Amino acid sequence: MAFDKTRSAGYLINHLARIFAQALAREIRPLGLAPGQFMVLLELWREDGLTQRDLVDRLDVEQATLANTLARMERDGLIRRKPHPTDGRAQSVHLTDRARRLEAPATQAADAVNRRLLGGLPAEDRRRLVETMRSVIAAAGRSGGGVA
Repeated sequence: MAFDKTRSAGYLINHLARIFAQALAREIRPLGLAPGQFMVLLELWREDGLTQRDLVDRLDVEQATLANTLARMERDGLIRRKPHPTDGRAQSVHLTDRARRLEAPATQAADAVNRRLLGGLPAEDRRRLVETMRSVIAAAGRSGGGVA
């Protein structure tokens, strides 16, 4: 039996993720942000001062990928790193004033992408889609299917 990508959840989710990522990139590019930076900022807007390890765990990304993203964010004036107050081996990652000012326009851009790409679905279908994705993500985490 031939593989049918139109019936493959993995293929369709990956394709949809690329569509969302490209749309988000277009929306936040004028703010000087990339999608990888945006996901880091979402965590830091929620809880400033996380360690790189905290971010790796929360974002489910590779350590090297995050290290490159943080270096770029530091270069771009979005974050600064400080020695961790209780762990001499770690650094905490803190938002700059510039990054704090970007929270409203960046999250509004993300909301606009969601509205535009999902706007054709009835509200109940949008809710069910999000809940189903949350369930799949949780199940993948329990089965060790994550990245990091």
